[in-house]
Amino acid sequence: MEIIHISAECYPAAKVGGLADVVGALPKYQNKIGHIAKVVVPAYDTKFIRESEFEVTYDAWSNYGNHHFQYRILKEKTNKLGFDLYLVHIQGLTDRPNVYGYEDDTERFVAFQIATLDWIAQWEHRPDVIHCHDHHTGLVPFMVASCLKYQSISKVPTVLTIHNAQYQGQFGWNKLYYLPAFDLWKGGLLGWEDAINPLASAIKCAWRVTTVSPSYLEEMMGNARGLESLLRQERWKSVGILNGIDSEVWNPETDPMLKKGYNLKTVESGKAANKKALCDVFQLDSSKPLFTFIGRLVDEKGADLLPDIFYSALHQHGDNINILVLGSGDSWVEGRLNQIKDYHSRNYNAYIGYNEQVSHEIYAGADFLLMPSRVEPCGLNQLYALRYGTVPIVRRVGGLKDTVVDIGDGGFGICHDQTSVWDVTHAINRAVELYTDKKAFKAVRKTMMKIDHSWDKAATNYIELYQILKQA
Repeated sequence: MEIIHISAECYPAAKVGGLADVVGALPKYQNKIGHIAKVVVPAYDTKFIRESEFEVTYDAWSNYGNHHFQYRILKEKTNKLGFDLYLVHIQGLTDRPNVYGYEDDTERFVAFQIATLDWIAQWEHRPDVIHCHDHHTGLVPFMVASCLKYQSISKVPTVLTIHNAQYQGQFGWNKLYYLPAFDLWKGGLLGWEDAINPLASAIKCAWRVTTVSPSYLEEMMGNARGLESLLRQERWKSVGILNGIDSEVWNPETDPMLKKGYNLKTVESGKAANKKALCDVFQLDSSKPLFTFIGRLVDEKGADLLPDIFYSALHQHGDNINILVLGSGDSWVEGRLNQIKDYHSRNYNAYIGYNEQVSHEIYAGADFLLMPSRVEPCGLNQLYALRYGTVPIVRRVGGLKDTVVDIGDGGFGICHDQTSVWDVTHAINRAVELYTDKKAFKAVRKTMMKIDHSWDKAATNYIELYQILKQA
């Protein structure tokens, strides 16, 4: 089968969050099992794109409404990602350093989707499936099915994967003219709550809807920022498929970003060496348990409570624990996290920003990873932590509930039920107790590192889903 993945992100070409990791790994594993998976993303001005070799495979003009633009389809020459990577270059729209955050994001992603479909529609053959990821590509299922200029591909099955239903890409009906011509009676397929809603439209129009974990699919029925009734209505065509991780990129034995590689047999010495190197950089004591948080500093991740959680834990445990944060987001949270350094400089530090190298070093060097999320569709951080022998401390929600079993239930992680200062602090107390029981702590580490969370199973599940659609 030939599968075309369309996305706003793809690691390592452009990454903001877990979406990039998924789109950067799933196609590679689909190719490994004998299929042809390709990825199409905007041509941002990122380091990876600047330093890679691309060739122009298509050059044309298109428009959104009365805005005409030239676009080029660029193909990465060396196949170094394990799949064909295509970029859509639109001067002045896609060629910017950031993926999101511009006032004209609506125009940027509408143009990207139109250019992508224009290109695919003129192929001499038809792909077997067009797989869209999140709201940035949410107009694709509607346009494929309803826009007159895409009649040649109107029978190609479309699949939507919802990585996070909290972000939906709404924009006003005054921009309806951006879309290529279609029968106006179909306009209802675009709207939700008095706006054009790309995610809602994709849920209505895609042949199948998937989410990144079974639990998140069920949770969305009651918490999807206004889309609950729509998701319940479309439940018949929806399925939760748990994300995996790229076990080649995330391999502590071969990871080039680590001070010392390690495996199941050498985990104790390997973790110790990486912890020492990490603590030396951030001026912490490597003899103490190291708690970490990696991610976006937003309410969805429970980050607004992190300063109070850390103050509480440091008050209870004094100099007997270390805490290290890597992340960026809400400026108020960033400021409060930085302030903690003034009071606990010997056993607390924060790196405000994002650094891929440092994230790998933290997974390898830390003892515990905090994920007190309010919403977590799947979560990849806990899977990276397990792979690197770092005990995840998670709230029982979404994919965290599907992937982490509490040590009290014979498992390998520490779970709590609420995103609250008390619950997370109590979980940290349990972690300190585990850390002091060296025999139990070593056993948990070895159990974690034996778990297979690679993409093999998920890639097969997606192929089986596509095959059902081809037979429909």
